[in-house]
Amino acid sequence: MRFDLPPTVEDIRAAAGRIRGQAVRTPLLPVRLPDDSLAYVKAEVLQRTGSFKFRGAFNRLSLIPKAARPAGVVACSSGNHAQGVAEAARLLGMPATIVMPSDAPAVKVARTRQMGAAVVLYDRLTEDREAIAAAIAAETGATFVHPYNDAGVIAGQGTVGLEIAEDLEALGLAADAVVVCVSGGGLIAGVAAALETLSPATRVHAAEPVGFDDYGRSILAGERVTNERVSGSICDALMASSPGSIGWEIGRRRVTSGVTVSDAEALAAVAFAARHLRLVVEPGGAVALATLLTGRVETADRTVVAVLSGGNVDDAMLTKALAG
Repeated sequence: MRFDLPPTVEDIRAAAGRIRGQAVRTPLLPVRLPDDSLAYVKAEVLQRTGSFKFRGAFNRLSLIPKAARPAGVVACSSGNHAQGVAEAARLLGMPATIVMPSDAPAVKVARTRQMGAAVVLYDRLTEDREAIAAAIAAETGATFVHPYNDAGVIAGQGTVGLEIAEDLEALGLAADAVVVCVSGGGLIAGVAAALETLSPATRVHAAEPVGFDDYGRSILAGERVTNERVSGSICDALMASSPGSIGWEIGRRRVTSGVTVSDAEALAAVAFAARHLRLVVEPGGAVALATLLTGRVETADRTVVAVLSGGNVDDAMLTKALAG
């Protein structure tokens, strides 16, 4: 497949075949909200490596020709793509180097190393992670796997949307809306691409932290815009500067709107998931659920799904959420 063009639903179905037996088919769980309405959550916190990122990583690495695999892979990530690539590389017998910000949660850095990857730290305020990764790839011959601006990665993430549509159909339902946590837009692009064919009436909403709502603002502007800040939210997984160009070609026609939540609202969603769903969710993975808890996405008399995209939270942050 072409990695520089938006994936099709056929690409997503092919990705589902590649990751079968490696990725977890995560459950679609009902949740009763405080206003007594019923919604559903797609529990990607139960995915291998604790987030949806394993899907895209394993699909993309599986597409690397066998002759090129000994040179390995290089990626850049604040933590979830890092772990996804590290684990996929381990399973496929490939060396991996991950460029991670020095302020990434310690648990994400530690787990990336535990999976066998080499970690190169950088300062997100003063250094360009993609430039660092590109230099490593040029020196070693490794394949660079972008965290979201790669069709193979997006197709793997699109299997989330495929499963949502299939599982709701089995219940005799179709989604009125699906809310997706957004950073660079790989997940929402993949989900939107799958639903475009499987559930075309479904509205897709981007959930983002306040101050890092480049996707929502891009939808309003009709073109990609950039965040002014590169740090300053507890949602460390959701601080990409602007939507990736490949996924944006899907998002601009299929994503309905953007919705923002504060750090406090994200933490409240983390606590809600722990108490009512018995699921551990990181703040960035909880922003879609937060849009439902705050009523910013209407759930009454509708079938609405929020994607819980990641659960790699450190103990201190989880304790803070539960104490709130």
